[in-house]
Amino acid sequence: MASERILVVDDDSNICELLRLYLEKDGYEVAIANNGGEAVKMFQELSPDLMLLDIMLPVLDGWQVCREVRKFSDKPIIMLTAKGETFDKVLGFELGADDYVVKPFDAKEVIARVKAVLRRSGSTEKTNVKEVRFDKLVINLTNYELRVDGKKVDTPPKELELIYHLASNPNRVFTRDQLLDEVWGFDYYGDSRTVDVHVKRLREKLEGVSDKWELKTVWSVGYKFGTLD
Repeated sequence: MASERILVVDDDSNICELLRLYLEKDGYEVAIANNGGEAVKMFQELSPDLMLLDIMLPVLDGWQVCREVRKFSDKPIIMLTAKGETFDKVLGFELGADDYVVKPFDAKEVIARVKAVLRRSGSTEKTNVKEVRFDKLVINLTNYELRVDGKKVDTPPKELELIYHLASNPNRVFTRDQLLDEVWGFDYYGDSRTVDVHVKRLREKLEGVSDKWELKTVWSVGYKFGTLD
């Protein structure tokens, strides 16, 4: 079984290297981000099993990172911070954090909390579940289920695979030929208008559901699943 991956987010390189040392010694793969913007991007690209997230960060603070990540993932987040006030802890939990460690901390305690949170979340069992979540939208490719505003919507397999592929790469523009290759397969000999037809049907199911994302046409190029602030 592949090692579980931990994303460590802190602007203090000494803390990052200390945590990397202990985590790798315990068999985890470790990736490091030093600011909030980089953290969100790396989370989207790597889909780690857990994130250790400092609050006081440049670009985006830990609260903002937590809020952004919770738009598309429910993987565990443990907050790391020098702040120990009850208000900060409550805010962290309300934004979707799973645990909270106050600095200065013992690295061994952090490792113990990582193990406990992963065990509680059933991260190992969830690793093979293919699912993306956005506001009022859940696309599950494991059981081929689309839920819009909490309701299951009957969706043909290729439509589901198409929206899953787009939503798994938010704000990335795909040409019609790329989508044919990556969703239908390189051996598919159909017309690129096939993509247009499937997008039209998906729009009928998704249009107006949320103001935080949309299935968008990029004129003369192709399509993207755009997220809106």
